Amino acid sequence: MVNATTATPVIDDVMQWLALVPDPEIPVLSVVDLGLIRHVAWDGDTCVVTITPTYSGCPAMQEISADIKSTLLVHGVEQVRIQTQLSPAWTTDWMTPKGREALKGYGIAPPGEKAINISGITRGASDVVVPCPLCGSSHTRLISQFGSTSCKALYRCNDCGEPFDYFKAH
Repeated sequence: MVNATTATPVIDDVMQWLALVPDPEIPVLSVVDLGLIRHVAWDGDTCVVTITPTYSGCPAMQEISADIKSTLLVHGVEQVRIQTQLSPAWTTDWMTPKGREALKGYGIAPPGEKAINISGITRGASDVVVPCPLCGSSHTRLISQFGSTSCKALYRCNDCGEPFDYFKAH
């Protein structure tokens, strides 16, 4: 839908188009489902998309920015500016339920609740019960604090024996 007074697409349409942009590291997640899109606005004829990376040194952000621009161009948005916002820092709380289910279906355990002990200190991944995304068992163990990317930890299921990544809550 186009806003009749300005001949620009409405924000809801832009968000639907951005939901088609896959994360380059986990292609079953869109940048919307991952929670990277913080804000979309118009500055004259320019669509301004504000993104927050999963962490400040994320190597995929350049590719994500290019994919956002090319997706919007396909939909007729010729002027796009990508802004990066580091504060507040990205959190797994921003992931959509659809994104969490997509992770599980892809064989990656989705982030659970942030593990905070009584003193208010965030606990490590080894203190979290992570169900196996393959068989559903809660009998899993941490193999490494780092999995295929730094935002994941490597676990093994004690029941089915399969290794799997856990998308760490943060």
